[in-house]
Amino acid sequence: MGSAPVQAQWGTTLLPAIDQPAPEFVLEDSQGHPRQLQDFRGQWVVLYFYPRDFTSGCTLEARRFQQHLDQFHALQAEVVGISADSVTSHRKFCEVEGLRFPLLADPAGTVSRQYGSWMGEMALRNSFLIDPEGVLREIFPIVSPSQHYAEVLTTLEDLQQA
Repeated sequence: MGSAPVQAQWGTTLLPAIDQPAPEFVLEDSQGHPRQLQDFRGQWVVLYFYPRDFTSGCTLEARRFQQHLDQFHALQAEVVGISADSVTSHRKFCEVEGLRFPLLADPAGTVSRQYGSWMGEMALRNSFLIDPEGVLREIFPIVSPSQHYAEVLTTLEDLQQA
């Protein structure tokens, strides 16, 4: 018999269950194109939620993911950011910071809520690691903007070697 799916609670927010299909979504990227989780099938997805474009911690976190993007791609992983900011804000943020990974606009917090990543009017700072079949493999409920990329890379390597 397999073990029961693990479902955790962060504050008053219920997180999705590990080892279960990740919640599907359709959101617009920084160019206004609809993107869905299925678009990334066949590769790992680092789905990270963050509060706001152009704030110090969020900018630092995005820069770190960008600086190490080639390492993620070498591990067949795509980095995808989600916040409540608009498509226009994401477009400007990507241009100013030179981001080459998708940022998705979730202004109503619908997807953020599905992932237990919503607080009031903005996304919480946390991340989810989704495997190539769309199964949630790891949750990072508390992250350091400056070092989170390293934690995700290490976990991704460990999961791929398991």
